[in-house]
Amino acid sequence: MEREMDENTMMDALTELRCHFTWDLLRVDNIDLTDLENRIQDEIECLDTNFRMSIHNTLAYVKLVRGQNEEALESLRKAEELIWEHYGDQAEIKSFVTWGNYAWIYYHMGEFPEAQAYLEKVEAGCKKLLSPFRYKVELPEIDCEKGWALLKFGKEYYEEAKVSFEKALESEPDNPEFNTGFAICMFRLDLQEQYDKSISLEPLKKAVRINPEDAYLKVLLALKLQACKQEEEGEKYLNEALNSMASKPYVLRYAAKFYCKKGYPDAGIDLLKNALRRTPTSNLLHSQMGFCYKAKVYQIKRATNFRPRGRDKQNLEKAIELSIFHFKTSIEYRPTFELSYLELGDMYAETGDYNKAEESYQRVLNLKEIQDRTRQEVHYRFGRFNEFHRRSEVDALNHYLEALKIGKGKSLMGKGLPNSLEKFVKKRLRQNESDVETLSLLGFIHKMKGETEKALEVYEAALGLDFSNSAF
Repeated sequence: MEREMDENTMMDALTELRCHFTWDLLRVDNIDLTDLENRIQDEIECLDTNFRMSIHNTLAYVKLVRGQNEEALESLRKAEELIWEHYGDQAEIKSFVTWGNYAWIYYHMGEFPEAQAYLEKVEAGCKKLLSPFRYKVELPEIDCEKGWALLKFGKEYYEEAKVSFEKALESEPDNPEFNTGFAICMFRLDLQEQYDKSISLEPLKKAVRINPEDAYLKVLLALKLQACKQEEEGEKYLNEALNSMASKPYVLRYAAKFYCKKGYPDAGIDLLKNALRRTPTSNLLHSQMGFCYKAKVYQIKRATNFRPRGRDKQNLEKAIELSIFHFKTSIEYRPTFELSYLELGDMYAETGDYNKAEESYQRVLNLKEIQDRTRQEVHYRFGRFNEFHRRSEVDALNHYLEALKIGKGKSLMGKGLPNSLEKFVKKRLRQNESDVETLSLLGFIHKMKGETEKALEVYEAALGLDFSNSAF
């Protein structure tokens, strides 16, 4: 061993490493570490993949941050085991991140000789690979592992994860792991409003082609094909995924989502019951079960022309009750899960329990660090609740306007908000076509939707009623 480092020199070396402790993974304030750890454990137990060593590295980081030092070391040992099992002669290249994590964890534990020993492993590896840096090396494997880590920490990190996977793919375009990570990242990104809804289709197809046995990738591709109006082809991949030995809870959850969208919520519920028997504490499985029962609620209502009687009414009430149960359970396991609060509010509104509905919507607004899109969604749903359940047009209008303010005159949610507002405003104008304030709001909605000519017509009509109004 080299001469023992002093603490300052060691810290300089540690900050040069490329590993979880230098990737700024906790820059978002509202990360629930208990929930994150539970989700990582679920993934380790329920997802068949050759790339699990990355998950164990991330788990080690989370455990250290939570003060579980020995458990963190145990996770790194598991990562090492998987590296040697799957990568053989490439094990050293795959070990840089694990060694870096070891060095940081031993440093935090005050065991400096052990930390230095792992720093020396990294240094020797850097020399071997002719890196210009003493403790850092540019490798696509490290870029890929950074991408996996960023994906686990939430949607605020997805763009950076995408960059990491793209960088890895520049070196090895057909690498199975790099393509898997990139495809999953793109699938998550195109669930967000600002992205084209088909950006993950080609990456998923390529990833499935390179990883033909991966059931998880197949079920994601099935969902994406369904979203792109290619449901029949999607069902082919879905059946392949379900017939695979790897049909574990993650696969079953997405398959349930596919069937729910297809209009078969009962098929989704059966799959989720199977998944929940294996992982009963998964907030995501409970949330998806809540969605399936919610879909069943609206299916029964539509089939009975919104006037269920007898057995249909009993089935409706049972579906509402079970939907509420699963959304509540989802929140118990993950108290910061915004979507379940919103859905719970909608279901309480269905029962006529308006106080609990309002409380559920308000709980989201009271959460720390919620994104503008989520805040806009809450006010939109609050507005619909007041419009259709409370029958309070004034309160509905106030919430719709709050939603518009958040987007600075734009919808962060797509067409839902402007379309609902337009219907609401036109209904008010049918009651009083000379209502200048409502007329001007209609002009603003047309402007927001990019319908310039319609907006001009409405503003001209408003000017005819109030010529002195400089805003028009």
